Amino acid sequence: MDKNELRKKFSDVYGADGDIREYFAPGRVNLIGEHTDYNGGHVFPCALTIGTYGVARKREDDRIRFYSINLERGQEVEVSLKDLSYQKSYGWANYPLGVVWAFAQKGKVLQQGFDMMIWGNIPNGSGLSSSASLEVLTGVILKDLFSFDDLSMLDLALIGQFSENQFNGCNCGIMDQFAVAMGKKDCAMFLDTKDLSFEYANIKLPDAKIVITNSKVKHSLVDGKYNERRSECARALEDLQKVVDIKELGDLDMDGFERYKDAIRDEECRKRAKHAVAENQRTIAAVAALKENDIATFGELMNLSHISLRDDYKVSCREVDILVELAWSVEGVIGSRITGGGFGGCTVSIVKNDAVDLFVERVGKGYKEQTGIEAEFYIVDIGEGARRTDC
Repeated sequence: MDKNELRKKFSDVYGADGDIREYFAPGRVNLIGEHTDYNGGHVFPCALTIGTYGVARKREDDRIRFYSINLERGQEVEVSLKDLSYQKSYGWANYPLGVVWAFAQKGKVLQQGFDMMIWGNIPNGSGLSSSASLEVLTGVILKDLFSFDDLSMLDLALIGQFSENQFNGCNCGIMDQFAVAMGKKDCAMFLDTKDLSFEYANIKLPDAKIVITNSKVKHSLVDGKYNERRSECARALEDLQKVVDIKELGDLDMDGFERYKDAIRDEECRKRAKHAVAENQRTIAAVAALKENDIATFGELMNLSHISLRDDYKVSCREVDILVELAWSVEGVIGSRITGGGFGGCTVSIVKNDAVDLFVERVGKGYKEQTGIEAEFYIVDIGEGARRTDC
């Protein structure tokens, strides 16, 4: 499937007349800075060249039709502008529907419906932000089709986050939608989630590649575990605020955490807070190292990030740990860690150019032997953010 085939499919299903427009929103990978975005810390994601393609056209009535090429059956969901409520039976379509609902909540009420067909090449449940990609794609489509020209790309990211929080029930931070909306070719984004200030950092890896490995263990961030981690961090923060003047866990450095950590009454909440504080400091240090072309230090911090996510934040799983440990055993791997919300999904590794083939062979073989699962590998390029593509 490519964008031309998608447009043809749209024409076959919905007709070829009228003003049909084409769009794209990338997936993202986070190089370091996990579970810091809702704790007032820093993140360092980049947009990918894989993502979600969309074709759309306005309608004259109040109907909205969502159609996914990725599903063998049950591809289409039809709703009315008069009822934008969440319905479990809508499945995947609750993500674009949530954005329509969020637009209305922000005063951007649609007066007519639209047809929207999508196809994506982000593996579902991989932790590469297929949901955020679809949300921001929908935002770009609505802004363009209905001339909401006062909305910026940052506004669309915030609307996407709002819809996922309030409509789909996942209390995610801003990182995923931000990375999808604001991506820039060959750059990662060093984002301070406390005030949304950011800078683009060139990813110059002349001697290495970014390799994503899919464990094939699908994660679901709305099944409670993700929200549970966020709640544990909130409880830790509440305890800390009784003894130190902070607004977010990201306001502390490690010395401050060690000084005040005993105020956190629950041991598990203390571990969650330790990760949030330490990961924020690791991210700051990692970007500083990258600016000095110190890729070795960057890789060491990636490794420490995984250990913290595994032991303190407890969002890894057996299969992902196996992938990371196999990666660490391959000469030429600079760093490797779980990426995304966790509980399955993918790892991200920085691998020297001359070790990439060996990495794929050894990690793939070892993972199959230990789990019975065939891992998937993606040697990725860093791409642009969400946009209309046919103009």
